[in-house]
Amino acid sequence: MNRIEIAFKNKPIFMPYFPLGYPDLDTSIDVIEALAKNGADLIEVGLSFSDPLADGPVIQHATQIALEKGITVKKSLAAVKELRRRGVDIPLILMGYYNPMLAYGLEKFVRDAKEAGADGFIIPDLPMEESDEFVGLSHDSPLPLIPMLAPTSSPERMEMIARKAKGFVYLVSVTGITGERKSLSEGLGELIAQVREHTSAPVCVGFGIGTPEQAREVGEMADGVIVGTACVRTIGGSKSPVETAREFARSFREMLK
Repeated sequence: MNRIEIAFKNKPIFMPYFPLGYPDLDTSIDVIEALAKNGADLIEVGLSFSDPLADGPVIQHATQIALEKGITVKKSLAAVKELRRRGVDIPLILMGYYNPMLAYGLEKFVRDAKEAGADGFIIPDLPMEESDEFVGLSHDSPLPLIPMLAPTSSPERMEMIARKAKGFVYLVSVTGITGERKSLSEGLGELIAQVREHTSAPVCVGFGIGTPEQAREVGEMADGVIVGTACVRTIGGSKSPVETAREFARSFREMLK
């Protein structure tokens, strides 16, 4: 049983997102460690890119700062290795865009990610229909490429992607870019049920979840809750980011018991 499978024995899981290099590399490593040791079940570890099409202004701002501070794919993978050295033993899913991975070299990227201690990949701008090369490399590792599904996915595409799912399914709860919403989208429960018709993989919901109360509501329907913008905004805006990360993780984990 791998780390992802072990994590989902404790459903619903809490999965925050945080980008490496923000507000600087050392602090981001400390923040991710704090999230991991205070309630996060999995963590989306952000790899920064200059053109993050799926991200809203909060995450765009954070990743831009990370790039200005000199973050690279190589430094990001070294940071994952450092987190493992510190005893972080939950799944770390690398969340990033395809271009930097291509520039690094796909085969080398997958190999180095595995060696660093990563558990899988989320690539928002790599459609599943065009992912055969990457999936072949990641399955050989074997680190899964986590599929993303949106409310706009056709029933046929939803079935095709869900049936291929490894690790878990990332279900985007709303159309558009990342960011907090005042309320959850109508029909979310029905959407989750549709995905579950085609896969036995856990279904996690992201985009638009900003409060512990919203997380609890989603957790009653889904196998996991992904929180990105609220995590980056709350921790990034704090004078004590590591302590804020501890409190943030505890508050969401408490709501998902």
